Amino acid sequence: MGNQMSDKFDMKNAISGVLVVDKPTGMTSHDVVQAIRRGSNIRRAGHTGTLDPRASGVLVVLLGPAVRLSEYVSASDKRYQAVIMMGTTTDTFDADGKTTSSSPVDVTEEQFDTELQKFVGRIEQVPPPYSAIKIGGKKAYDMARAGEEVELAPRIIDVYSLELLEWAPPEVVIDVNCSSGTYVRSLANDLGERLGCGATLTGLRRTKNGRFTLRDAVPLRKLNEAFMDGSWYQYLIPAAEALSDWPAIELDQAQMDAIRHGHRIPAADDAGPRSCGVSEQGELVALLVLDELEDGTKEWQPKKVFFS
Repeated sequence: MGNQMSDKFDMKNAISGVLVVDKPTGMTSHDVVQAIRRGSNIRRAGHTGTLDPRASGVLVVLLGPAVRLSEYVSASDKRYQAVIMMGTTTDTFDADGKTTSSSPVDVTEEQFDTELQKFVGRIEQVPPPYSAIKIGGKKAYDMARAGEEVELAPRIIDVYSLELLEWAPPEVVIDVNCSSGTYVRSLANDLGERLGCGATLTGLRRTKNGRFTLRDAVPLRKLNEAFMDGSWYQYLIPAAEALSDWPAIELDQAQMDAIRHGHRIPAADDAGPRSCGVSEQGELVALLVLDELEDGTKEWQPKKVFFS
């Protein structure tokens, strides 16, 4: 993971790349970004998908010009291991909230899994009232804390798979493979309603964000140690690897010069709708979109260019 950084990045230019962090519990995602800014001395940094303070796991942080990839990486699919407590509901849908109900749990493993599988597919989900979604310019959780009524519109999400990993009622552990924008807290709450006993999320660990998994992630403690001795570059991943679902095209010098000036370059007849243009060293040069001309020829149009 990023072991060839001296080959992939020209340190004379602005550092651009990805740090995949295993976020510890107790910190906000913003706290992690701030720690990376301080340690790397790079102010231009941002994460690509918030994890609540109680949650841990894969947090993808973009550095330097790579922050311009945020809209694409943030939209990537996610995977979680979620701990759900049946028989209890809270106002926040997780263990940080105030208990709103307690009920006996009389649910079999088979019944639980049957109801769980009903959430697989393209479904509507109402986000939790304690969320960062804005209503009329106000964040929902600020309104909820102030005692205001919060009504959030349902969203369309994709739940690709749900698997029961551990059955130890009233506590269960499930694997959630879903699209970006899915609230696992809402999933737990809605599942509790279906079961008739209520449920709340008590633990959450993100195991995957796009192509990055826990195997790619470095614990924040270890990263902070690397900041101290200057060895943190070994964890920096080339920006192009954040877009693994985009085909890569290696560009020669003439093509890079053309793109640098905003010019189009020819595309192959079998080219797909989009691609990453990379240098011979694997460094991200540009995001390219396909344009088919009236005469049937195809060209790559630079959408975002990552060098000056």
